[in-house]
Amino acid sequence: MALHALLARAGSAVATGLLGAVAYDAARKALASAPLRDGAVLATAWGLKGTRRAEEVAENVRLQAADILAEAKEKIGEESAPPGVAADAHDHEH
Repeated sequence: MALHALLARAGSAVATGLLGAVAYDAARKALASAPLRDGAVLATAWGLKGTRRAEEVAENVRLQAADILAEAKEKIGEESAPPGVAADAHDHEH
């Protein structure tokens, strides 16, 4: 009886291993034929488009903020520097 139980467990383990190996091979073949590279390229392209759009939005926000600051300085009588020109923070030497 003990031998019968041992053989039953061994047979069950062999069957489980065989089914696992067959499932693994089937999954590997299915993934090899899937267009994973195309999906990765498409996802990367979307990411790049999103990044470029975010950069455009950030630049527009920066320009609008600079316009508002220049207009506010003009309103209080200060002279603002042209865009892209660094203005001195103060006019004394250290």
